[in-house]
Amino acid sequence: MKKIELLSPAGNFEKMEMAFAYGADAVYLGGKTFSMRSNAENFSLVEIKEAVSYAHAIGKKVFVAVNIIARNKDIREVSEELEYLGGTGLDALIISDPGVMRLAQKYAPGVNIHVSTQANILNIETARLFADLGAKRLILARELSLTEITELRASIDPSIEIEVFVHGSMCVSYSGRCLISNYMTNRDANRGDCAQPCRWNYRLVEEKRPGEYFPVYEDERGTYFFNSKDLNLIRYIPELVEAGVDSIKIEGRMKSVFYAAMTTRSYRRALDEYYADSKNYIFDEKWAIDLEKTSHRDFTTGFFFDNHPIETQVYDTNSYIRTHSFVGKILEFNRGTGLAKIMQRNPLFEGEEIEVINTDGKDYKQLVSGMFDENGEEVISTPHAQMIYYMKMNEQTGENSILVKKKMEV
Repeated sequence: MKKIELLSPAGNFEKMEMAFAYGADAVYLGGKTFSMRSNAENFSLVEIKEAVSYAHAIGKKVFVAVNIIARNKDIREVSEELEYLGGTGLDALIISDPGVMRLAQKYAPGVNIHVSTQANILNIETARLFADLGAKRLILARELSLTEITELRASIDPSIEIEVFVHGSMCVSYSGRCLISNYMTNRDANRGDCAQPCRWNYRLVEEKRPGEYFPVYEDERGTYFFNSKDLNLIRYIPELVEAGVDSIKIEGRMKSVFYAAMTTRSYRRALDEYYADSKNYIFDEKWAIDLEKTSHRDFTTGFFFDNHPIETQVYDTNSYIRTHSFVGKILEFNRGTGLAKIMQRNPLFEGEEIEVINTDGKDYKQLVSGMFDENGEEVISTPHAQMIYYMKMNEQTGENSILVKKKMEV
């Protein structure tokens, strides 16, 4: 049985490393100019080449997004970038614009093309058209239901791969084609520079009563009637397998190392358990609980079911739910001394309880007994990230383990 690929976001090199360490088969990333997440740290062209080499050395894949909707002024630079990328050995280009797709075939011949969700693939004929144009994979619009995904998969050439988003932020506009940001802030969402005005708090104004603002209450802070919940399909691995999906994708290139690791691990474990014994597969609630620890909005299954209740599409807040704080990452662990070298990301103090998130799922909790520098002198945590110190840890600790603590109730 061909197994579904698990595809994770890589906003920078560290997030890519962590996604692979926690179980991703492949990552998608962008350069600094022509991908749809211009506010992410992203990769220079040289870093993309290094990322491809790193991934291939451990048997993984890298897909590079060049998925803006290009203008005439972009053509020369896009062509030059595509020509460079074609020589890096990357596994595929993610493209939404048919013109850029044509340029890729000219300047990066032989490189697989994955058609971005921005291309709005909603029906069989559109899928066949892109296949005829040379696409290797189709990343379907997020507005498709499971029934429609299944029908589309059965109706196109089986050699054409199907990719589906399963987790992360959703957009109010059709497959992300939005003009609100352009209009409100002059930041082009279709060129990766969205200001996310759909998350803002709005009031109603009647044209003959300027200056009178009428709240439409969902809660005391107002109504966020453009704002979407986050997608979460962790419970529906069997349905995705049965539908014939080739790759499941986690959104989140702008999110944290902790998010990349935890979401990847949850979906990895769900997939592995299913393939180990599909007939007796039982969903483990721990996978869902782990996803709740990441920063997220309320979860929804989006359009995955034909009869999805309307309340899953009515949103009343733009706030994130944050129950845990990412406080550090294990750089090295000496089993002889029991000391772990830690890079701090958020404040952590002696006496606090932390949870250690391991790549193998064998997590544990412990109290912080003290923190020391390389000379064994005790140090005090500061609010500044990137501080490096040593701590006595349980022997279960592994390299790349993540440290989290519960946030204080306000």
